[in-house]
Amino acid sequence: MVKAMKWAQVALAGTLAVSLAACGTDANKPAAGSGGTGSSGEAAKEKDKPGAVTITFQNIYPDPTAPNHKIMKKIVADYTAAHPNIKIELDSLNTDQQKLKLKTQAAAKEVPDITIVNPAAQMKPFVDAGLLAPLNDMLDQNGLKDTFQKGILDYYSFNNNVYALPDGNNIGVVFYNKELFSQAGVEVPKTFEEMIEVVKKLKAKGITPIAIGEKDSWTGSFLFMNMLLRTNNGPGFLKDVLDKKKTFGDSAFTDAASKFQDLVQAGAFQEGATSFDYNAGENLFKTGKSAMYFMGTWATGAIDDSSVKGKIGVFKFPTVGGKGNPDQYMIAPGSAFAVSATSKHLKETKEFLNYFMVNFPKVSFEMKNAVGIAQKVEGDFKAAGYSQLAMDILELFKNVQGGDLAFDNTMNPGTAQAHLTSIQNLFVQKKDPKDVGKEHQTAFETNNK
Repeated sequence: MVKAMKWAQVALAGTLAVSLAACGTDANKPAAGSGGTGSSGEAAKEKDKPGAVTITFQNIYPDPTAPNHKIMKKIVADYTAAHPNIKIELDSLNTDQQKLKLKTQAAAKEVPDITIVNPAAQMKPFVDAGLLAPLNDMLDQNGLKDTFQKGILDYYSFNNNVYALPDGNNIGVVFYNKELFSQAGVEVPKTFEEMIEVVKKLKAKGITPIAIGEKDSWTGSFLFMNMLLRTNNGPGFLKDVLDKKKTFGDSAFTDAASKFQDLVQAGAFQEGATSFDYNAGENLFKTGKSAMYFMGTWATGAIDDSSVKGKIGVFKFPTVGGKGNPDQYMIAPGSAFAVSATSKHLKETKEFLNYFMVNFPKVSFEMKNAVGIAQKVEGDFKAAGYSQLAMDILELFKNVQGGDLAFDNTMNPGTAQAHLTSIQNLFVQKKDPKDVGKEHQTAFETNNK
């Protein structure tokens, strides 16, 4: 089972503790144990030279303009330049596409060499089915294990084996466009009730209040769960349900469903929100067409790399009905890279992933995208040219007082899918909050017999 752990163990403040030198293998040199030849004669070199190998690298970095895609491409290019016998075949998909494709591949036992899994409950079925290779041996190479924040790998561990390596460790925040707030004459809301009024004033000025990519249903869930974190007056609601201390009929849950619908009914989101995927929703905000965007701090680099750079601020999600602590967040240990247990090139795949992750912090820092990564980074962010937005987010990380994981990282897949569908439906149809609670409770009981 995944070990419980305190947020303090994984706060980003810890990311400023280790030198980049520990993370920065020379990008133009092969990683140790990467199949390079020794100093013997040319005949021996030819004899030992491995054959051509293709590694399929499934990922969720499909946007070629986004920093994470550029980081991936650079590391891959550096590795293949140093290893001409290795070809990295990228399979870049958005999050929901990748989840669906992996389910199909898993059913056929054809998991790609490297794939993407999410922490805790989401990845457990793949581990239980024996589809993922343990990575303990690879973590011990080149000091890779020590580059990760303390405790973060626990979310990806089962029976003392680590099965995936995360790219991020983030919190959910509200990004806002200062120019659009000024145009509407509104200020950062301190309460949910003030947030509704801000939404109405923005709407009256013809400004889309909040961008969302709800075709990828996890986005609405992520926001809803932050509201539940408030109405529950703290973290742990889903754990209490699992422990049979609460049900989805509890007032904390139905209050969250009611308040969430207040936001929808106030016209907070763009028309046709359920037809916008994650990238399309984010692009509304990045092109200045919406005033707010609730998302994980991983979006910082992409926002800073867009036309609204310099215009964006950030604030904590406010109290709801007077409840909740704004310094408690939706905590998002990132999606993670896993290796197929049946890879035909297991050795080479692990060697490449080791190189990729050893170099990930260094390249991320250089490309102004090191806010919210799961590995330790030391560097002067301000001197390196990081934005004021990035600096403000780094300050938020210093005061995190805990929070909750996403619904689908906590509940089993059947219950999680019912939840995602239920919340997505609230964007197109108003429902009695008690009925929303009943939908969830029925799904929970059906999937936990």
